[in-house]
Amino acid sequence: MAPYGRWGQRYTLGAAAITLGFSKTSYAQELWGESNVGRFMYGSLEGLTIVFEGIVRSSRAVYTFSVNSLDYKYSLRGHDYKSEEYYNVRSEVHLRAAKRILNLCESNKGFYIKAGQFMASLQHVPKEFTSILSTLQDKAVPCHIKAIKQVFVENFGKDLSDIYASFDEQPIASASIAQVHRARLPDGQEVAVKVQYPGLQQRLRVDIKTMGILSHAISWIFPDYQFEWIVPEFEKTLSKELDFLQEAENAERTARNFRKHKSVKVPHIFWDFTTRQVLTMEFMHGCKIDDLHCLLRSGLNPRKVAQTLVEVFAEMIFVHGYVHGDPHPGNILVFPHSSKNHSFDLVLLDHGIYRELDERFRVDFCQLWKALILLDQHEMQQMGERLGVGKYYQYLPVIFTGRTIDSKSGLGKSMPIEERKRLSQEVRQFTMGDISQFMESLPRDLLTVLRTESCAKVQL
Repeated sequence: MAPYGRWGQRYTLGAAAITLGFSKTSYAQELWGESNVGRFMYGSLEGLTIVFEGIVRSSRAVYTFSVNSLDYKYSLRGHDYKSEEYYNVRSEVHLRAAKRILNLCESNKGFYIKAGQFMASLQHVPKEFTSILSTLQDKAVPCHIKAIKQVFVENFGKDLSDIYASFDEQPIASASIAQVHRARLPDGQEVAVKVQYPGLQQRLRVDIKTMGILSHAISWIFPDYQFEWIVPEFEKTLSKELDFLQEAENAERTARNFRKHKSVKVPHIFWDFTTRQVLTMEFMHGCKIDDLHCLLRSGLNPRKVAQTLVEVFAEMIFVHGYVHGDPHPGNILVFPHSSKNHSFDLVLLDHGIYRELDERFRVDFCQLWKALILLDQHEMQQMGERLGVGKYYQYLPVIFTGRTIDSKSGLGKSMPIEERKRLSQEVRQFTMGDISQFMESLPRDLLTVLRTESCAKVQL
């Protein structure tokens, strides 16, 4: 779409000024609270830097929101929402909006990358968004080692060299909130050390506030786009993920749950070298689960690996009721055994996000799967009502089994061409209001299962 010119620039800059106030004092209050504003404003160069960076990040967010709003408002105006033309134009606008959000996430980094990944993991947002934002999985830029060393001083009261026998300053992985280094403990044990980026707690408050303001504004301008619930859900998830002590406890609980499962491994936690911002765990080797070439070189059958993955997450949902909420390819390794029987271990990493499923939900979810397998429409409708999806129950078979509610194809079989065409025509009639209403109605337990299934499905 062509640029909006001076009027568009004035609109976005004005929106930024009105929304944020661009007051250093108010921004500092948002970050540290009123009681600490004086000390923060005049006694901390680092604090002033964070305030300035916060204003820049928020300005970018408001600019992106404003341009996207104008694009939707004027590009779709005058089109019949049931027409083919409307569908095509809307798809083009979705694509442009997704690219702008991608650019915003890459520019703002940190929590914006995490927010983009969160959005990409939601199965039922427009495919243009999930496709574009899925590239954020590998976009994190590592933090400078000087800042990382300071995290150890603040958490342990001593230098990095006094904690580990050796520490590789080049990270082996970096994500939106932390990076991982290889190291050795004083007794020679090889470990992976996950270090949280400095200043995240302060940035979280203002970034979440900005996202909340923008989500409210979107709902006000576009009443059908009710996605305000996503921000508090994202904040709740992220707050837990920033506590590495909680992550360590999650890991140990998962290890206990699978202690009798010979194919599942969880890294051992070294508590003496772990704090809320530093997590030290056993170093694990293996292929990323989506690295087909590595699996084949190791003599493993990818189909058997996929089957084991499904069984492990089914056990989490139906047996333990304690579910890993972020099982993307970087968080699951496959370690081949040296024996010739082609056996392997699934190594589960990154235990920051978990959800404990309600017992009633798990029973209902079991009943739903029974109805899905038998294509029992009456039971599906009842379970749909119990799970809060209402009239959208008829699409549950598509979501979970890849076939329509009146399908003639068997479970696990490809959907016939005619059936696929009919479904495509139905889906084209969905408005963003339908999608937002469906997602907002979902119980949070079901939303977690859908996200987990979506992440795991990518690897299969």
